[in-house]
Amino acid sequence: MLQTPFYDPGKTYDENYNYGPYGAFADGKDLRTNEIPKIDFLGFKINTPFGIPAGPLLNAKFCKAAFEKGFDVIHYKTRRSRVFPTNQWPNVLFVDVPGDLTPLGGAKKPLLGSKTTNKNPTHFSITNSFGNPSPDPDIWQEDMKKAVEAEGPGQLLVASVVGTIKKGFSEEDYFDDFAKSAKLAKETGVKVIELNLSCPNVANEGIICYDLEAVERICRKSKGSVGDMPLLIKLGYFSPEEQNLLENIVKSILPYISGIAAINTIPAPVVDENGKQALPGSPARLVAGICGASIKWAGLEMVKRLNLIKKKLKSNFAIIGVGGVMKPADYFEYRKFGSDLVQSATGAMWNPYLAQEVKRRLKTL
Repeated sequence: MLQTPFYDPGKTYDENYNYGPYGAFADGKDLRTNEIPKIDFLGFKINTPFGIPAGPLLNAKFCKAAFEKGFDVIHYKTRRSRVFPTNQWPNVLFVDVPGDLTPLGGAKKPLLGSKTTNKNPTHFSITNSFGNPSPDPDIWQEDMKKAVEAEGPGQLLVASVVGTIKKGFSEEDYFDDFAKSAKLAKETGVKVIELNLSCPNVANEGIICYDLEAVERICRKSKGSVGDMPLLIKLGYFSPEEQNLLENIVKSILPYISGIAAINTIPAPVVDENGKQALPGSPARLVAGICGASIKWAGLEMVKRLNLIKKKLKSNFAIIGVGGVMKPADYFEYRKFGSDLVQSATGAMWNPYLAQEVKRRLKTL
């Protein structure tokens, strides 16, 4: 049986932002115990290397609830240096994916999108089609400060930022805007910043993480704007044929970054029962980023391959594994393959007690 998700897909983004979170995240119960933070992550002592990535935690209310439920390393939703609109509702649909969603398999064929599902909550997948909306920095900076204040002992808030293309912008201007967004986030008192280079939902920006020169320049500029603060990047899935590209990208940014998170989503076309585009608005929304159980294989594969690169380069950058973490066993699988931190978005949305379940399992080991 499905629990009430803390982000309600049946409501608009603005309704969730203003009135959420929902379900157990709204009950006010603080499940944190007097743990002694023992695990090192980016130079900070944390309780459990498990949390929620950039996406479903829209504001300080959501972040506070996540911390209270024991998600120890969480990301505030990706923010920009200027106001940016949300994609038209609905943004989250359940998609019917038989097994793994692979770029050469199911991701090429249209998936059926629906507002309901009969699948077990550890088995389903969803669309993630928001377009990285952002309020004005004056609004999100003040709110992010409140989210930082909600950290308990052994907990860590990460700010996620992205650049925005504006009419008349050159490539250099676009890259500078990543650095500007990172600087705005730093001003809130947050201790770690992540650059979102992996989002496939903004048609005019594309997915920049496959462009070596762009990634290097964005990381260099952003590091210059945040100084000694740990800087992370979020990558999409790289195929085995792109392993050399991945290695060269990692090599080029090692002077600037402290960790790499992977993956975000896998893009796939989503249609309704009539075979028409399921998500309204621009034709670009035919293809949506897919999250959930069907992309776990890709997250695990990226963690394994990043770990190989890490060993080859004799580096110590942190690896953050994301994708298809729906149950405690998925957390342990990611850790086994080299994740320093594991995060869950879809799984946590429908199971607000997932962090508690992971902690209970850890106590039995």
